[in-house]
Amino acid sequence: MGLNEILNMKNEIIKYGKKLGDKNMSPATSGNISVRCGENILITASGTCLSDLAEDEIVLIDKNSNILEGGKKPSSEKNLHIAVYNLRPDINAIIHCHAPYTSAFAVSHIPLSKPIISENVFYFGEIPVAPYALPGSDKLVENTAKFFVKHDAVLLANHGIMIGAKDIKNAYYLMETAETFAQIYLNSMLLGGAKELSQREIEEIYDLKQRSIQTSC
Repeated sequence: MGLNEILNMKNEIIKYGKKLGDKNMSPATSGNISVRCGENILITASGTCLSDLAEDEIVLIDKNSNILEGGKKPSSEKNLHIAVYNLRPDINAIIHCHAPYTSAFAVSHIPLSKPIISENVFYFGEIPVAPYALPGSDKLVENTAKFFVKHDAVLLANHGIMIGAKDIKNAYYLMETAETFAQIYLNSMLLGGAKELSQREIEEIYDLKQRSIQTSC
């Protein structure tokens, strides 16, 4: 992959990192972003602010965590990103952040699974909670990566949320969708609880999703 392509990918990471900051989904130096870059991975450096990234704060690594380009230390959660990419060839971008509403569910160990909004059913089905492990640890990889076999978004207990998608734009859109859903879910609790969609209504949404997949192929 050429230098211009790598630079374009870095600029995309910077762009969507700023969007996360603008939406208050990546406070201070929390979170990390990566994109698949051929056989390698571009990932934000450890201790960087996603909403205020510079080009030299995005590091090129291989799938063994070796640094190929960049003088900074890659995110401590690089091995979790690598594990997800190895499991899911269709995922080309990953965003992990500590967005306040989804993180509220993560620290409460409550999955975002109630079928109360058609968009959430359509895009996620369910967002499960992976058991807690120390950030950056091998145990975090073990506890979390396996959920991506069946899911595109996972809450990390007492931590935050991680989402994978076909590209960084869609990963960002899914993050916005998940955070908005969590906010609506929480607000509905204050109003006495949301009314869930019926099984028939859920099946209609899944049928619509299947048709949209077939149309896009």
